[in-house]
Amino acid sequence: MNLGLLAPELSLAATAIVVILLDLVVSRKGWLAAVSIAGILVSGGFSLAMWGGSAQPIFNNMLAVDGFALFFKLLFLASAALVTLFSVDYVAKFARFQGEFYALILLSALGMMLMAATTELISIYVALELASISLYALVGFLKDSKSTEASLKYLLLGAVASAVLLFGMALVFGFTGRTQLGEIAQALQGMSLSPGLILGLVLLIAGFGFKIASVPFHMWVPDVYEGAPTPITAYLSVASKAAGFAIILRVFFTAFGLDWLSANWGIVFAALATISMTLGNITAIPQSNIKRLLGYSSIAQAGYLMVGLAAVGMSPVTDSVARGTILFFLASYTLTNLGAFAAIIAISNKLGSDLIEDYSGMIKRAPLLALGLSLCLISLIGMPPAAGFIAKFWLFKGAVENGLLWLVIIAVLNSVISAYYYLRVVKVMWLGEPASEEKVPSSGALRVALAISCLGVLLLGTIVPGLLTGQLADFAARLLTF
Repeated sequence: MNLGLLAPELSLAATAIVVILLDLVVSRKGWLAAVSIAGILVSGGFSLAMWGGSAQPIFNNMLAVDGFALFFKLLFLASAALVTLFSVDYVAKFARFQGEFYALILLSALGMMLMAATTELISIYVALELASISLYALVGFLKDSKSTEASLKYLLLGAVASAVLLFGMALVFGFTGRTQLGEIAQALQGMSLSPGLILGLVLLIAGFGFKIASVPFHMWVPDVYEGAPTPITAYLSVASKAAGFAIILRVFFTAFGLDWLSANWGIVFAALATISMTLGNITAIPQSNIKRLLGYSSIAQAGYLMVGLAAVGMSPVTDSVARGTILFFLASYTLTNLGAFAAIIAISNKLGSDLIEDYSGMIKRAPLLALGLSLCLISLIGMPPAAGFIAKFWLFKGAVENGLLWLVIIAVLNSVISAYYYLRVVKVMWLGEPASEEKVPSSGALRVALAISCLGVLLLGTIVPGLLTGQLADFAARLLTF
């Protein structure tokens, strides 16, 4: 066993320990964020060093080091780094627990990195719980009534979802006698679709559906997004969702990718996509709190991503384009949502409010923040020149090519609906009268994070979309089973 292949995870775990110990001896807590960023960069460096190498199984085929895992590792590390930058000012609200806050972000990222690399049911569950337990604690960090309620609700519903997922895994193991994903696929080759196996698949979809905030497993989203610290809301909306889709792709394509089976779960994801897009967008319209609005938006975005999952189910096993478009969508959505939350954090810190009406005239008080938030909201709609337009174009194109024109029509109609509530926020910021002429300050770290996110949104939407969809994401999407 070559522990060097686990260097990204080991270095991140070591950084989390260092941050906790450093918190005990330093008085200037800004060092904690700096050490966290440094550790993330080291882990990212190890991941980049492995890029382009041959896929390798480790720990008796429990984990894989391949292009797919490395793509998501870099995505999770980028999310953790940006969220850490967001938090430099925000952590003043819980000055006594800054070390634990940064360490939990690192540990949750570690769990997500392991989720993307797991190729065995037991290790999948352990990695998922490592990420989830860290997030349960982070949601309740403000320790006020809303934050505590959000954390408790997330914990209880998450525990139920984990139990459902574990029962589904038990059924799959019971019918196949295997826990390794590649071996499950081999065992299924000579089997027919039995009721017990169908139930196992349904329970797996339900358990993973909670992680990606898919209807009808979305009940936790609005309250948790509103009550959690805003940087953690941003983190949940992108990293946790990306981890869920990573493990869904790995499990369903590798273990259940047989033609006679994939078409069935493809239709299930198509139905869930329809419901999630529609319900998410319609319930977002009346929202007056911007965090709740983005919570329902997150449900709708999960629906768009499941259009890609449905296309993967309908596509031939040798076709990696459908999987590549999901990865591109996740990359663009990560940058877009993190950019939006960067602006929201700065504005909310000054206003002490998350109400959309309080954003009135923000273009006059904080022009760069308003401009960045507007760009990210336009990207969420799917309008050019932002990354969201290219992401949706490639995602919908792949679905049409795999016989899902009806689903794409529904998705396009939902995108039109979403324009109403996204542009309502833009209208308030640009055309509303400011309640005060006082400027809205923001820290250098937060401005850097916002600049990186917005620059990424523009680059992915204009200059390099062809590069990413044609080469990088396509390479990373080639799942390898052992």
